[in-house]
Order: sequence, then structure tokens, then C-alpha cells
Amino acid sequence: MNNTLLYLTTVLIWGSTWLAINYQLGDVAPEASIAYRFGLAALVLFVICLIRKQRLSFGLRDHLRMAAFGMCLFCFNYFMLYQAQTKINSALSCIAFSTLMLMNMVNGRIWFKTKIRKQTYLGGALGLIGIVILFWPQIEHLSLTDDVLYGLVLCLIGTAFASTGNMLSISTQKRALPVMSANAWGMMYGALVMSVLLLVQGKSFSFAWTPAYVGSLLFLSILGSVVAFTCYLTLMTRIGADKTSYANILFPAVAVVLSTIFEGFVWNHYTVIGFVSIMAGNVAMLLKPAQLAQLKSKVLVWKQIA
Repeated sequence: MNNTLLYLTTVLIWGSTWLAINYQLGDVAPEASIAYRFGLAALVLFVICLIRKQRLSFGLRDHLRMAAFGMCLFCFNYFMLYQAQTKINSALSCIAFSTLMLMNMVNGRIWFKTKIRKQTYLGGALGLIGIVILFWPQIEHLSLTDDVLYGLVLCLIGTAFASTGNMLSISTQKRALPVMSANAWGMMYGALVMSVLLLVQGKSFSFAWTPAYVGSLLFLSILGSVVAFTCYLTLMTRIGADKTSYANILFPAVAVVLSTIFEGFVWNHYTVIGFVSIMAGNVAMLLKPAQLAQLKSKVLVWKQIA
């Protein structure tokens, strides 16, 4: 896949996973659902690797690296975010998780000496402002109680785990470890540790044999994990963690469009302004400097004509 297709695939799949996650909530413990999701995804990836005859045998050092990567990105990240959402609403959680882009910028600089361009700052600022505006009606009257602050801290810790997992993934790819093989082992380790967390909390491995639960689990495992994570982590190595992580700001925009189609969501001026700001940030983030300069000159010409 070229970079554009990898990016679009990631955004469209993860932007629609919120529909599937809704069907995962209920009688089954969230930790169990996460363990099922990544356990099944790992199994599928192992089968694909065997069919494609990709390398699956690694040394202890690589296994420790993949275990750390898996625990950060496929376990502690989700565990913290699910815990956070018991204290704060999904809008505030989404805003907090959008700081992943900033964390990836900083970590990319620290881990790999990645240079941060001015247009990256511009795109990031427009995107984060757009996210806040998009969800402003849900957070406008929110009071910062102890529970809300605690939820925000948990969400930011989960985001920090995700960013660390992103850096570890880039590191494994720089060591020439195949993406699918590393993902398979990482997801397996993540699912195992999540299972331990489930048991430590005294929860059980229940399961809902309903079409909605099974169907959403398959969607999240195959598309949301196998396909989307493979695209996302491949893209990080190709174009950098800062640009790739802007996809996390686009997910809510996709979710709003889907909600409009499937749930009758009504747009208001906050939705329009937030959406436009997010899209402008995406353009600023992903266009090459020469392309961005050309776009600016066209905008100036249009203004003069108007």
C-alpha cells in the first residue's frame, strides 16, 4: 500500500470502531473484551505469517522488546482509557487522548532525534483546537471535580503508554523485525497481561454469544486490530510518528460523520468550525512544504478575486 491508502484505511477503520465498541459494552468485563480482541487478532496474524512464511522466531532481546511494545499499546493503554471513562465522558476522554500527537512529537525527538517542522506545529495546533471546539457543547459546563481530574490523569497515563508503544514499534521495525510478526507477538503478550489484570481484579472471562457482540468482536479484531494497527505502525516508520498520529484527531471527525448517517446527529456551528479546523490541520500536517506554499498562494489569489 502507498502512504495515502495506509492513512485513509487507518482513519476510516478506527473512526468507525466506536460503533463496534458500543456493542462490546454490557455484561462482559471490558478487560475480557480487550483480551479477546487482541488474542484473536494475534491468532489471525500468526496464521497469516505462517502462510506468508514470515519470520516468527526471535531472540530473547527481541521478545522482551515486543512484550514491552505489546503491553504498552495493546494492554495498559486500553486498560487506563477504559478506567478513565468510568470517571469522565467520552468527549473529554477523546480530547485527552488527542494529546497523543504532541506526546509522539516529543518522544520522536527524544528517541530518534526527529526534527519537528513549523507546519507540524501548525497542523497539530489546528487539530487540537478543532477537537476542543467539536466537543465544546459536551464539556462547556463540566466541573473539575476530583473524579474528573482523576479520570483525566488516567486518560493521559493511558495516552503516554500508547505513545511509548508507538516508539517501541518504530524501534522494532528499525531492527528489521517484520511488522506483522512483531504485531502478532505484541498482541499476544498484551492479551496475556490483560488477562492477568482481569483475574487480579476478581473478574471473570464471561462471553456474550449474541450476533452483536460476536460481530463487533470480529470487526475490532480483524479490521480494528489486524488491518488498522498494521497500517498505522507501518505508516509511523514511513512518514514519522507525529504525522501518523494526526490520524487520532481525525477519528472523531469520522465518527461524527457516521453518527450523522446512522444516528441522526444534528450539526451545529461548533461541529462545522471544529470539523473545518481539524481538516485544515490535516492539510497543514501532511502536505509537503512546497505544496503548502503553493496552496497558500492560491488562497491569496482567491481572496484578491473575491
